[in-house]
Order: sequence, then C-alpha cells, then structure tokens
Amino acid sequence: MPSNAIDRAFTARKTTGSEPEPTYAGALSFMRRKFSKDVKGADAVVWGIPFDAAVSNRPGARFGPQAIRRASAIFDVDPQYPFALDLFENLAVVDYGDCLLDYGNHSKTPAAIEKQAARILKDAGFLLSLGGDHFVTWPLLKAHAAIHGPLALVQFDAHQDTWFDDDRRIDHGSFVARAVRAGLIDPGRSIQIGIRTHAPEDCGIKILYGHEIEEMRAADIAYAIHERTGGRKTYVTFDIDCLDPAFAPGTGTPVAGGPSSAKILSVLRQLGGLDIVGADVVEVAPAYDHADITAIAGASVAMHYLGLLAEKRARG
Repeated sequence: MPSNAIDRAFTARKTTGSEPEPTYAGALSFMRRKFSKDVKGADAVVWGIPFDAAVSNRPGARFGPQAIRRASAIFDVDPQYPFALDLFENLAVVDYGDCLLDYGNHSKTPAAIEKQAARILKDAGFLLSLGGDHFVTWPLLKAHAAIHGPLALVQFDAHQDTWFDDDRRIDHGSFVARAVRAGLIDPGRSIQIGIRTHAPEDCGIKILYGHEIEEMRAADIAYAIHERTGGRKTYVTFDIDCLDPAFAPGTGTPVAGGPSSAKILSVLRQLGGLDIVGADVVEVAPAYDHADITAIAGASVAMHYLGLLAEKRARG
C-alpha cells in the first residue's frame, strides 16, 4: 500500500510514534525521527559527530553519521526485530543533527564535542552518538562522567585503544588509557570484546579476545559483560571494526578474525540488564563499504540500543 507520509524528519508533530514512509525516499534522519534542537522531554537523542582527523590509517569516518542515517531507512514502522515492538510507541526520540566542528582547528574539537554533549544531556535522558572516529568517545565520556561519576565501559572493538599519549594528542588509539588515568571509567568494571591486536598495557580492563569469543556463545559473552559491570552505570562504545571485515569492510582499520554481525547483535540483545547511560557507534567509513553492509551493521547496533531502552520503558 502506498504511504501517505513523507519527510517525517521534518513534518512529524511529536517525538513518539511512527508512520509508514518509503524506505527509498524522504529526509534521512535516524530511523525517521524528527529533526529537532529542542530535546526537552526526549527519552533519547541521536547525534552525529562527523570527525575523523584522529585516525591512524584510512580516513573517512566523518561520513559515518550520514551513512548510518541512510542505512537506518530500512527500519520501517513494523515491530523491530528482534524486539517485536514499535520502539517509538512510548519512547520519545529526536535526531539532533550533527556536532558543529571547525575542520581547520582540531585542538578545539574535544572541548566542542564535550560542551555540545553536555548541553544535550542537560535536558535529554539518553545520548546515542554516531561517529566519527573513536577519538570522539573521549569527550563523550567526559560529558557523561560529569553527570554519573566513574563509569563501567563496555567496548566492542578490534583494538584496545590503550596506547600512551600525552593527554594532548588527537588520537583514536589512546582514549581508553586516558579515560582510566582521568578516572572517567572504572577499569575493574570495564570490559573489551573482540580484541584482535596487542597494546603495551591493558589498564586493568578485562579482555575477551577475538579467538575467545569465537568459541563462546552469545549468551556467555553477555553473561561476562553483566558480571564484569556489576550493576555500575555503563557507557557502551561500539567500534564497527569489532566485526570481521567480511561483515564490516567500510572502516579505517579492519582486522581479520572477528565475529559476525549476527553474533554480536545477539550479544547486544541480551544486555537489557545493564544500566546503560550512554552509547555510541563509531568508525563507519562508507568510502570503503560495499552495498552499505557496514552502514547497515552500524545502524543495526544503534537500533539495538534504542530497542533496549524501549523495552525498559515498556517494563515500566
């Protein structure tokens, strides 16, 4: 049946509910949520951070937010799999658009991201950020920890990101070590999943390596995450290169030997017991993608975050 709705990202009158819209047309906000700078009363806000000046290999993640939004159009108004409900029936979500950054003045980028994130978090219940390279998680952690205190970090990644820096570098490979030193995260309650590289130190964070999760069931991985975080307020960061390049080729630093998108989405599905206070998806670089499969994986991860929130809201 032809849809009567179009450009809901602009024409929607409320931040809950859904309307059918062609998946191949219309304004591409994330999952057709209303574009708005007014986040008061929103249960969740989707926000793009188009920054990739911190990469150590292939650039292009600045186009990640666009690609993820475009891919999210495949999620129409039917109950979303595997949650079997309309995520937005009772969950108010807006798309805030993108972070404003000066492409020629990268030294000001961390403070700009942190300040804008703090402004959103002042009025919104939950911030879902779309990167951008993984450096953006550093100022996001600062903004979230300023509200919640030291956080448990759940990091899906092929890299530990615990390389040393001088606290001034703009580098996507050192934000975790910096966050530990700054007291933003509690390493004793933090866990990394899918690691397939070695860094000089682990900072006391529990690691589930790629070869280990290959032998584990999704339920066992989810159990390890619950056990490690121990009820602590949690920030979840998902570097798309956690997935094997067969499932996510469109990224800056792909590493072979990773898990499938199906397995890791099954893990995410089982994280409803976590107290997740913020989340991101980073390192989607569409220039290296094929048929949008990496962007679709990134959009699916982001949708799962909102699905967990919607389920929590439905439970009351």
